[in-house]
Amino acid sequence: MAELTIRKMELADIDQVMLVELASFSSPWNEQIFRQELTQNQHAYYYIIEIDQKIIGYVGMWVVFDDVQITNIAILPGFRGQKLGEKLFRFALQQAIGLGATRLSLEVRVTNIVAQKLYRKFGLVPGGIRKNYYTDNQEDAVVMWVNLI
Repeated sequence: MAELTIRKMELADIDQVMLVELASFSSPWNEQIFRQELTQNQHAYYYIIEIDQKIIGYVGMWVVFDDVQITNIAILPGFRGQKLGEKLFRFALQQAIGLGATRLSLEVRVTNIVAQKLYRKFGLVPGGIRKNYYTDNQEDAVVMWVNLI
């Protein structure tokens, strides 16, 4: 049986995280952004999900006072549809609550219905639209949020 682990992202994880990033996003972050998030952003918290020590996904969030903003979440395409994103998102919510957060928000592409359904499972609701949010194709983003307490 495969061993599933979720833990804090470390600098040594960036190479594998980049494989997830490049496979998941049309406008991927680069290694330097992850390095800065892990070493210079006091509000940033990043976690990876791995199976048998292979990183198959990650989630990032910024915690500022009692607000949490999910910066990104991704699962390698070959591992999608197995509820691993759901496990990772649940873990991130638990971490946010443990850090004293009372509200969580994120942006998601208007066309990403699968992700929107996942977020709705955790009580997130649409709160507005950010026009032309995504730089690769100027797609709008749905802002979703939830009160955590």
